[in-house]
Amino acid sequence: MRVAAIDCGTNSIRLLIADIDGNNFREIVRDMEIVRLGQGVDQTGQFHPDAIARTLAAVDKFAAEIAKRGVEKIRFCATSATRDATNRHLFIDGVRERLGIELEVISGDEEAALSFAGAIKDLDPSNGPFLVVDIGGGSTEFVFGTSTVEAARSVNIGCVRMSERHFASDPATPEQIEAARTDIQAAIAQAAAVVPITKAKTLVAVAGTATTVAAAALELPEYDRYAIHLSRISAQQTHGAATMFATKTREQRISLGYMHPGRVDVIAAGSLVLSEIMKATGATEFVASESDILDGMAFSLARN
Repeated sequence: MRVAAIDCGTNSIRLLIADIDGNNFREIVRDMEIVRLGQGVDQTGQFHPDAIARTLAAVDKFAAEIAKRGVEKIRFCATSATRDATNRHLFIDGVRERLGIELEVISGDEEAALSFAGAIKDLDPSNGPFLVVDIGGGSTEFVFGTSTVEAARSVNIGCVRMSERHFASDPATPEQIEAARTDIQAAIAQAAAVVPITKAKTLVAVAGTATTVAAAALELPEYDRYAIHLSRISAQQTHGAATMFATKTREQRISLGYMHPGRVDVIAAGSLVLSEIMKATGATEFVASESDILDGMAFSLARN
């Protein structure tokens, strides 16, 4: 069955088209646009008109690709920013007009379950239990389990939210970094009250913040998802990358060959979240996974 999954977060919107037969998975298209749908949502509680326009322009592009590829089933999930925006109907209506489907505003728990299913797809169950950490733009999901989710919690410490809330300077001042760190530590403690974050055998990190930190640690000249997927990044490398991103200027960050232009403004906050998670879990390394919520969504379509 040929399926299409679209994941719209706070910072990016992504498309996966895949052929799935049982457990056999063949990727046809994987695409991403940085649209910053969550621009200002933390402060205003609403989508900015420019953010909706950018995001729907990306949906138009994805709709053309879906039509061209002969997709049989589509699933479109929106996460943190759409959960928080009081005018989300403007976005939902725009998606319906373009794709003829209902966008699902999924809960943090559903987001966690789909991320977990995608993240462990290429991992050996004997390396479980796993703690899957999905650092998004608006929220971060903590998911614990071996083959299925045993505990999960979503907390509001995404890279866009932390950047907008704390990083008024570029680079951020030590005081701004400390304020963000305090915020992040409090949210991790909320997650740890529900999820046994220190009990996992393997820490798995998914999404753009984690894979960009991996690219930095691997000193890649350009972004290479095949080099990044299943790479093991030490805690020391993670802390080093967070410090490096926090102390570079925007111009210095954008000159890094592996840096997506849409991540330049939020990678310092995102990598700080990952660094604090490494400290809180006591993990000596994380496995970077390029398989994530999109893969989980694609499998859910083939199984329903």
